[in-house]
Amino acid sequence: MDKKEKILATALRLFVADGFHGTPTSKIALEAGVANGTLFYHYKTKEELMVALYNSIKSELANNILSFVQAEGFITTRFKNIFIHSVHWALKNPEKFYYIQQFNFSPHLVKVPRGVFKQQAMPYTQLIGEGIRKKLLRQQPVELVTALFNGQVYGIYQYLKAADLDAGEQEKKINDAYDMVWDMLKYM
Repeated sequence: MDKKEKILATALRLFVADGFHGTPTSKIALEAGVANGTLFYHYKTKEELMVALYNSIKSELANNILSFVQAEGFITTRFKNIFIHSVHWALKNPEKFYYIQQFNFSPHLVKVPRGVFKQQAMPYTQLIGEGIRKKLLRQQPVELVTALFNGQVYGIYQYLKAADLDAGEQEKKINDAYDMVWDMLKYM
C-alpha cells in the first residue's frame, strides 16, 4: 500500500470512529505512518482529503455496480441485481458505507463537483432512465427514483445491521426488501 492509500485508509477509519471534527490531520498522518507534510502534499486541506476519500469510495461502488448495469438481460433482472449487490457491498464494507452516509449528510457534499457526482451515480441513473423510458418504472425524474432506490438500500442495510439473522434469513430479508422497492417504483 502506497502512502496515499495509507492516508485514505487511515482517514476512513478515523473519520468513521471520531467524526470529521474529532479527527485532526496530525492524527491521520501519525497513524498512517507519514509526515504531516506528506499528507498535505497529497491533500492540501482536510476537506480535500474528505472529498477525495468520498470520491474514491463512490467510484469503487460505481465500478462494482457497473457490470450489473451492462449485463445482458431484462432491465428488471439487472435492477434487482443492482439492489441486492448494493446491499451486499454495504454489508461487506460497513466503514465505507457509513462514510458515504456520513459525508452525504455533511456540509462537505457541496464540494463534490456536479459532474463527478453525476458520474458516480451513472450506473444507477442509466438503468433507471432506461426503465422509465420503457415504462417499467414510474414516470418520475430519474434523480427522484434514484434517491428513493438508494434510500431503500440504506434502510435494509440499517435493518440487517441491527437484526440477528443467519445468512439464509438475511438473504430472504434482502429479497423481501427488494420486492417492496419494486412495488414502490414499478410503473403502474
